[in-house]
Amino acid sequence: MTTPTGAKKPPIGSKILAKALRQHGVEDFFYLMGGPMIHAELYSMDEGMRGIDVRHEQAAAMMAHAYARVTGKPGVCMAASGPGVCNLVTGVATAWADAVPMVAIGGAAPISVSGTGIFQEMDQVALFKPITKWADRVTDIRRIPEMVATAMRHAMSGRPGPVYLDVCGAMLYERASDESDIVYPDPARALARERPAGNPQAVRDAIALLAQARKPIVVSGSGILWSGASTELQQFIESAGIPFYTTPQGRGVVPDDHEMSLLNARATAFAEADLLLVIGTRSNYINGHFTAPRFSADAKMIQVNIDAQEIGLTRACDVGIVGDAKTVLQQLIDEAKGKLRPDSFSAWVSHLGAVNRDKSAKMLEKMSSDSRPIHPLRLCKEVGEFLDRDAVLVVDGQEILNFGRQSLRTFVPGHRLNSGAFGTMGVGLPFGIGAKVARPDKQVLVLHGDGSFGLNAMELDTAVRHKIPVVTVVSLNGGWTGDDGHRKPGQHLGYTRYEKMAEALGCYGEYVEDPAQIKPALKRAFDSGLPALINVRTDSKAVASTTKFATYST
Repeated sequence: MTTPTGAKKPPIGSKILAKALRQHGVEDFFYLMGGPMIHAELYSMDEGMRGIDVRHEQAAAMMAHAYARVTGKPGVCMAASGPGVCNLVTGVATAWADAVPMVAIGGAAPISVSGTGIFQEMDQVALFKPITKWADRVTDIRRIPEMVATAMRHAMSGRPGPVYLDVCGAMLYERASDESDIVYPDPARALARERPAGNPQAVRDAIALLAQARKPIVVSGSGILWSGASTELQQFIESAGIPFYTTPQGRGVVPDDHEMSLLNARATAFAEADLLLVIGTRSNYINGHFTAPRFSADAKMIQVNIDAQEIGLTRACDVGIVGDAKTVLQQLIDEAKGKLRPDSFSAWVSHLGAVNRDKSAKMLEKMSSDSRPIHPLRLCKEVGEFLDRDAVLVVDGQEILNFGRQSLRTFVPGHRLNSGAFGTMGVGLPFGIGAKVARPDKQVLVLHGDGSFGLNAMELDTAVRHKIPVVTVVSLNGGWTGDDGHRKPGQHLGYTRYEKMAEALGCYGEYVEDPAQIKPALKRAFDSGLPALINVRTDSKAVASTTKFATYST
């Protein structure tokens, strides 16, 4: 567009925002259209970004979450003002609890007349403050590129996490007075990841403590993913001969079939270990806060985290190392040379190996059952045997989530996703779509409970419209949890033929009652090249055992 004199008009805020995002390497974003963000979304597509429009803003945030976890770079989601932005909250809070880098951008009512009861007026920045690393609003069109750079830097620095940028309509539609006033910061600086080393003396103390241990274990989390430390972690556990365990979403940083991965001896390892090397994960309910009775009260503890506030948070720490997981692991590898060997803890590894073999054999009995309705562990077995080694697996629900955690393995970093630390149900299908957008060349399978599937089921329509061939398997046990005989309000959902709903939306669908037909149905689903849903009738009486996360009493 030009002026009558032929001079090019300066850009409006929406175009500046789009250009700033593109310069920071954004290739895909997830959104639900609405004012005042429409032109920002259009200009983003003009810049070459792929926009995936969803059926609920919550799903947009969840897709951005999965995209970030799989790619290792910030996911981006956008929403219209008021209710649109409010609908992002659950997805953003989930990313906050999981320490996932995400940039959420919301349109907003005009700031200039705030307090006058204008359309969709609310303090959106205040809404996001408790569930983000950083939340702010644009107050000057010239600062949009700077604010985008700041958002990216906060999302990726230190312990990653979501951020929120509020942009009112006046900023999006205002035109810059002069294009030369718009300065775009160097994106490399915003996205650069600092890798602070641990205190050398603390590293020496850690190896000295390990050398005195008889039954050590390594416990890692998503910090290994964000640091890109998978190679170093595997090298360390192999050179020191130490069994390792990960948080559920940290699976795959070292392949689950590694000789030091003794998954079914997890409870024994936690209870009997005399030293815990905890690296790149927080202390929370998922790991029992590293305290008794799940862990021995007498065990020593070495803790490595980039966030100093995590050191010794719930348990006294014998050695605390503040630093980047990749850098510190290399320090530990170097310091351990000549002090630890691959057979240093062979008796301990042999003991856990025996426990692992015994429990694995018992689990295999249930996993091989031909009973009808199908036992969820048999469903997990069929899914696990069908998937490629580098497939992305998403698990979401109640019983199927717990059964899947016990039985399904992952071999590639970042390729395992679930409800996470926030326990958010409904993430499955959005996570699967976000992962498939990020990794279109990989198998992506979502293993869903029937209850959790219903929360974002209409995102099947999103997958169809955007030709995203993610495959969803629903464990149809007729309710929110397994029927353990206890009276629960609102538990029963019935046995809905979800595959027919999927077919009506343009997906490939199948209903399965015979366990022998699960793999053939999966093959047909993936071969269809369409978004697909396999509805598998499972046993409502099958109840997974899991650690209690909370105690409620009247």
